[in-house]
Amino acid sequence: MANTIRLTVAQALVKFLNNQYVEFDGRECRAFEGIFGIFGHGNVVGLGQALEEDSGHLIMRMGRNEQGMAHTAMGFAKQRRRKQMYACTSSVGPGAMNMVTAAATATANCIPVLFLPGDTYADRQPDPVLQQMEQPDSLSITANDAFRAVCKYFDRVTRPEILMTACINAMRVLTDPADTGAVCIALPQDVEGEAWDFPEYFFQKRVHHIDRVAPSQRAINEAVELIKRKQKPLMIFGGGVKYSEAEDTFKAFAEKYQIPFGETQAGKGIISWEHPLNLGGIGETGGPAANELGKEADLVIGIGTRYTDFTTSSKWLYQNPEVDFLNINVSKFHAYKLDGLQVVGDAKVALEMLDKSLEAAGYKGTSSEYQAKVKDARKRHDEELDRLFHADYTGDDYVPEVKDDLDFKKLVRDFKEAHGNTFTQVRALGILDEFLLGNNGIVVGASGSIPGDLQRAWRTKACGGYHVEYGFSCMGYEVNAAYGVKLAEPNREVYALVGDAAYMMLHSELPATIQEGVKINVILFDNNTNGCINNLEVGHGQGSYGTEFRFRNNSGLNGGFVPVDFAMNARSYGCKAYTVKNAEEFKAALEDAAKQTVSTLIDVKVLPKTMVHGYGDWWRVGVAQVSKSDKIHKVYEDLMKPNYDAARKY
Repeated sequence: MANTIRLTVAQALVKFLNNQYVEFDGRECRAFEGIFGIFGHGNVVGLGQALEEDSGHLIMRMGRNEQGMAHTAMGFAKQRRRKQMYACTSSVGPGAMNMVTAAATATANCIPVLFLPGDTYADRQPDPVLQQMEQPDSLSITANDAFRAVCKYFDRVTRPEILMTACINAMRVLTDPADTGAVCIALPQDVEGEAWDFPEYFFQKRVHHIDRVAPSQRAINEAVELIKRKQKPLMIFGGGVKYSEAEDTFKAFAEKYQIPFGETQAGKGIISWEHPLNLGGIGETGGPAANELGKEADLVIGIGTRYTDFTTSSKWLYQNPEVDFLNINVSKFHAYKLDGLQVVGDAKVALEMLDKSLEAAGYKGTSSEYQAKVKDARKRHDEELDRLFHADYTGDDYVPEVKDDLDFKKLVRDFKEAHGNTFTQVRALGILDEFLLGNNGIVVGASGSIPGDLQRAWRTKACGGYHVEYGFSCMGYEVNAAYGVKLAEPNREVYALVGDAAYMMLHSELPATIQEGVKINVILFDNNTNGCINNLEVGHGQGSYGTEFRFRNNSGLNGGFVPVDFAMNARSYGCKAYTVKNAEEFKAALEDAAKQTVSTLIDVKVLPKTMVHGYGDWWRVGVAQVSKSDKIHKVYEDLMKPNYDAARKY
């Protein structure tokens, strides 16, 4: 008979989390650093009581918004390369529902986060309890069932003993490199407080080993034969390389065989931009070098990438009629994409095996002619970055294709009237890029035009200095995740790059950084516009409809721009804040912000439509086939049909 410990379900859960460890390459660490929580009636006297009584090593951090705190947890786990994480607890109802978006963000990006929402009563005695969502066709459904669609594992603890299998399965998924993401264990309010005699072995130290899975030699042999037949290979550096900690192996492989590589959003930031084979971002938000070589490549070697539509430019970018795909991925699901040759295994082990077999087969690498082409493309790429970041653009000189457009001229006049300046976003990015050269800082982004700007033009400095969530492109991730990144790397300066729309949508954990004494820096680009989507609609024949922040007049939302003092907002929380309208003010603010010990916000007023624009890319969107507008009809005829017909259809 096993020895037992009598605990409530909540107390047992806390004790269990305290005893979970992760081991990778012989390095062992605690699986959970802590728990983010916002307490309500559904969790405060259950999980809250357990944490107050004996939290063990777990750090309890107060959230301000459930989605925001969960983004913080995701930012932490992503920056720790999925080896350590936080749990997030909320009350039942709105609190739990606020976390659903964050759970989707974590799952889309394959980042482990444990969600512990309160739930309605298992015994149903007080139904309908406060905040209960009643479903007439099934009383077993609660609002928390919404997590099922966005989590990699979902469970509900309707009896105390269920906690054990729920927790073990949660850890199975949270530590699975091929299938990790959000995990939800819903906790009915009555069951949280129920006591049970848990066996002692449930609380023993458990080490969850993240093993490096080797691909089959058969797959490696097929990959060797494919590579030997090709003349213009191009590798894609995906997030799987980062989480495998395989960057040195990847770099050595690229150098040995002189194969260039492009970066996805998840992969970018590990290998320096100075590496001569690094062509920068690839795809819809890619740069000139990677996209140029991508169109000509006869072999694309995707390593640790999910091949999202932005990485493939809606399956249009890789246009060589002879192109084949070689997919190295620990996930069989992702390895099957684009009808590629599947090498299912850990990125580091797979590359080492592939290298050994290529060498044995006598493969010497790419030709000198191809290497010269790569070098030339990279040279022109660097020249373009210098042009972007150092040209002193002003006013309507910035975008050649719209500078004579009457609507754009009006936009410039209205922005000058609201803010009195024409500072451009790309110039501001160039100043920040130069400021961080040789710096150990980390940039964080997620939504709007900023991720595109960063992937196209940002020059990676220190390893791990680039943290962009673009699997879900979740507005509001930026500021909150920057807090998590800072918790993960407390000795580095962290810069959240965020647009005005995303900041207004969610920056809840900025005051939490003041409470915790954890400094982050927010660079807020205020252009009075949902600029990325405004570009999308205007570029596809529409007007600026519902994407500019203007006052309402008799004919709609087309009055003057609505000015917002974001610096004043940040000061109200206790941050050091600045408003800047030109290059000199921005440089001075960056210098002063670096000296501060509290979180800072720099409110940068930038002219709309002055982001980095595309380089030989295409993105399929659902343009109207029938319209009263000749512009929209022309876009459909000229853009959609030929590009879609050229796209690979698998």
